[in-house]
Amino acid sequence: MLSIDKLLQQFPTEDSVRTFFESIVWHRGRYCVHCGFETTYPINGNKTRPGLYECGKCKRQFTVTTKTPMPSTKLSLIKWLMAIYYIINSSKGIASIVLARWIGVSQKTAWKMGHAIRAMMVSNSEMKKALSGIVEVDETYVGGKPAPDKARPHKRGKGTDKQLVFVATERRGKVRSAPIKSDKISELQPLFHAFIHKDAHLMTDGNRAYPHIAKDYAGHDTVIHSVKEFSRDQIHTNTAEAFNSLFKRARIGVFHYMSKQHLTYYLSEAGFRWNHRKPKEKRKKNGKKEIVMVPWPVLDMVQSLLQHALGIQLRRSHNGGIRQLA
Repeated sequence: MLSIDKLLQQFPTEDSVRTFFESIVWHRGRYCVHCGFETTYPINGNKTRPGLYECGKCKRQFTVTTKTPMPSTKLSLIKWLMAIYYIINSSKGIASIVLARWIGVSQKTAWKMGHAIRAMMVSNSEMKKALSGIVEVDETYVGGKPAPDKARPHKRGKGTDKQLVFVATERRGKVRSAPIKSDKISELQPLFHAFIHKDAHLMTDGNRAYPHIAKDYAGHDTVIHSVKEFSRDQIHTNTAEAFNSLFKRARIGVFHYMSKQHLTYYLSEAGFRWNHRKPKEKRKKNGKKEIVMVPWPVLDMVQSLLQHALGIQLRRSHNGGIRQLA
């Protein structure tokens, strides 16, 4: 695994990081991010900021961070590289106050940087591939426990006002997830069609909406959790539940609170790390072989992330949040 020390040895200067970013964002050759014209010129001068270019057609200027979640940033690109490294290389994410301390910025700056990186994860191509093969489907409720109130018992599951999340994942493959309003057919069916290829074999729990939706797919098997049935031969939803568990541990142990407004960003962060793994054969102590999922090399993950940076622009909303420009 590439350590942070080795990363900074490989990219010791601002120019080296900028060159690395440019090779990813403009991997097919540099072009104007404003009009798309392919003839551009570097602007050199004692007072010119490094990495500035001018379009040969529209004459507008730009850098590698223009029209990305990092536009006109006053932060060094080294700090952006460090922030990306820590977020994609963690197992459950990093709180903004910790990220701020590690890279040397304020908590507010680290919070915005975190959401900028998550916005790139939302648009990542690995997050948009249709799932195929055996696909497990599950829903989970995301939210904190309400304050104790002996006089008024709190409802669970569907009786709460927690945010419902839909999750679909391949066995040893990709995951896709999204917040939903309810587990009714009208809410679930569009997500099935958007996330899952028609040739997939579905594995679900006993939700009564699933048999109706599953008619559009190659096969369907069910486990009934209400009667304590969690696995039957190879029929289970354990992979989807593993993702749900990992996401909930990130909320409880790292972020503590996830607003409904920004929940998609946090789901994309968890999904990005999950989707950038590959199966690897491992020999156990007893000599038996097993398949484990290991992360991609760090720089490959950075490349996958930055390839989808262009075109994403974030602004602070009037209430202190983050909004993405259309």
